[in-house]
Amino acid sequence: MKWAVRSLAILLLAGLAVRVDAGQSSDHPGSSASPGQGSQQTERPTLGPRTGPGAESGPLTATVIDVRRLMRIRTIYIENIDNDLSDRLVEALGKWGHFRLVTKEKEADATLRGTCLESRHLKHLHSEIFISDHTGKSVWQDIIYRPYNPPSLEQAVDDTARLVATHLEATIERAERQ
Repeated sequence: MKWAVRSLAILLLAGLAVRVDAGQSSDHPGSSASPGQGSQQTERPTLGPRTGPGAESGPLTATVIDVRRLMRIRTIYIENIDNDLSDRLVEALGKWGHFRLVTKEKEADATLRGTCLESRHLKHLHSEIFISDHTGKSVWQDIIYRPYNPPSLEQAVDDTARLVATHLEATIERAERQ
């Protein structure tokens, strides 16, 4: 019985070694896949062109909780968010011009708050942004992951702010069409 198990293990290892060797030899640029194909190289499949960490990349991750309340918001107060994301959101939402940004929470129809946490070990930025109305009920939220190093942490925060503004703008445009 032990002899049968050992011989089976040896056969499996030999088959694995042959398969690995065949995979490595076809990966070399000078080798051909088979004698009949000549020097024709096949390209490896990809997921498409690479996009950088700019604001145009990434799926729409925003979620609307209450469309009617979102459409009634005219003024927003932005709370302080880590890594200066709040300052970048002020710039991004200010350029858009749909909302009037106020400096006192009592003057606002809604409050934008969230987190922007960096993971130095994983080299990514995790941001969660929430908009709630003056009663505290959640209206809109967005969760964004951005890589950094490269790009720099500052660039990842800038990209996050642009993505939040883009997602909010797309959400409102969709709601206006309905």
